[in-house]
Amino acid sequence: MPFDGIVAKSIVDELSEKLASGRIEKVLQPEADEIVLLVRAWNKNQKLVLSASANYPRIHLTNAVKENPAAPPVFCMMLRKHLSGGKILSFEFNDFERIIGIVIESTNELGDISEKKLIIEIMGRYSNIILVNSDNKILDAIKHIDADISSVREVMPARPYVLPPAQDKLSPSLIDTAVLLQKINSTEQTVEKFLLENIKGFSPLLCREVCHLAGIEGRTGAASLEQDKRKVLSSALDTILQDIKQSNYAPCVIFEDEQHLKPLDFHCLGINQYGNVLSLTSISEVLDLFYSSRDNSERLRQKKSDLYKVLNNSIDRCSKKLAIQQETLRDVAGREKLKLYGELITANIYAIPQNIKSVSLLNYYSETGEYIDVPLDPNLLPQGNAQRYFKKYSKAKSTFTYTTRQLEDSRKELEYLESVLQLLDNCTALREMDEVRQELSEQGYMNLKKKTSGKKKAPRKAAAMTEPLRFRSSDGFDIYVGKNNRQNDYLTLKLAQSNDIWLHTKNIPGSHVIIKRNGLEIPDKTLEEAAVLSAWHSKARMSANISVDYTSVKNVNKPSGAKPGMVIYVNYKTAVVTPEKSLVDSLQK
Repeated sequence: MPFDGIVAKSIVDELSEKLASGRIEKVLQPEADEIVLLVRAWNKNQKLVLSASANYPRIHLTNAVKENPAAPPVFCMMLRKHLSGGKILSFEFNDFERIIGIVIESTNELGDISEKKLIIEIMGRYSNIILVNSDNKILDAIKHIDADISSVREVMPARPYVLPPAQDKLSPSLIDTAVLLQKINSTEQTVEKFLLENIKGFSPLLCREVCHLAGIEGRTGAASLEQDKRKVLSSALDTILQDIKQSNYAPCVIFEDEQHLKPLDFHCLGINQYGNVLSLTSISEVLDLFYSSRDNSERLRQKKSDLYKVLNNSIDRCSKKLAIQQETLRDVAGREKLKLYGELITANIYAIPQNIKSVSLLNYYSETGEYIDVPLDPNLLPQGNAQRYFKKYSKAKSTFTYTTRQLEDSRKELEYLESVLQLLDNCTALREMDEVRQELSEQGYMNLKKKTSGKKKAPRKAAAMTEPLRFRSSDGFDIYVGKNNRQNDYLTLKLAQSNDIWLHTKNIPGSHVIIKRNGLEIPDKTLEEAAVLSAWHSKARMSANISVDYTSVKNVNKPSGAKPGMVIYVNYKTAVVTPEKSLVDSLQK
């Protein structure tokens, strides 16, 4: 994983410098597995994040702002009880293990000064945040590990805190490269794997860096290295080890692209094997930059999962219903023939013999005057056969009328669900997802979880709507884009004036887009840019030559009873554009 033992040492060195003797002003728990400490140190307020996320565990200073739950979790309350107002005495770090302890001096409920230790264990899915007292007893942990989960080590309140089993590796501070490389002859591992399995705190990235400095292919068999290559490898490894011992840090983030948009990896030492490297002055800045995008996107994905499930199940159900309704319409497609049979039998009722299975009758509706064969039930009189056909026709006609209406409703529902699914993809914040969740609940697609309580509480006011996206065209016009159906309705029905311009992708789920005219004529360039924004915020984002309809807001109407975000429009024109992310970024206000 990116956060290795060397990075852990560098973050401890940095935190010891920046937060030593700091006071803990607040304790927050924005996520189920994440703690934020607001620390006042060196006349400055700073935020220290500790995350036990299975995918992105870490500890560093941060500038990120997250919403906190209305009711703090139990572990957060425990930390507030023991740590609020406490003074940070030191940060502990043991032999390049990814276990960091924060020693805190605080006043207990009796007014006595005591020491507590907040420990973060950065171990992938086994990561944890644990509070222990001066007797090394666990007060609580963000994740409880009992004997049923692990027979090796329990992490439960009132249990003694025990370090995880140590790794059977050499410490970078004590390693002798000559002795280490003597083991090469007896291994079947590659050079990278050999370094990773023998040096404590090294990550695959750092092992590759050693090989890069030595000019050796990391996947080469270690035992097959020639003597001169071993000397070069020893020299490169010594260089890295010296930087670690002397704390010669050069924090950097490695990117996949030249624009520095997609972070790939990071480290506290200088990395030379990649081209797109951004150097920063602080390892916390590096960690904050790297994890802010990755961790947020991962948590959003996890929190969207139940909404995706509801929407996809509803779309599947609606699609199956559509298929059944279309099949029903095909079954009654020949209803007019039933009416014709009944009328022909009635017209020839006295000329039709009884007890026959079919009869050939003149079709007097036809211009050519041909005869057609009419099937009969031999057990019925001609009048009975006519009535049978009229009843079948009446039933088929009613089925057609009712199913046609149902089919139209189903198509509108499917269009609505697909629009919500597309808008959910565009959600970038928890509040935006909550608005989608609220909308689906109001439309009857899901139930919001309600906490039961004996006390009756006053009804809560509806949460304020999040702000729509706002762009500025190259001609200076404001362009608004809705991020969900609540915002779409707000933009089209409340914010926009009758002469403003409304845009939407043609027959494709997407956002409502509004160009504010302010009494001016809209230039073609602004129209084109707004059309690109509409195409970009639609299901067709990755396609080319997208049709975008545009018209004045006065031509847009929301039918009575229509679902959120659903409108009809007339007197429109169509522009064809290709979405461009660079243009969207340049218009962002």
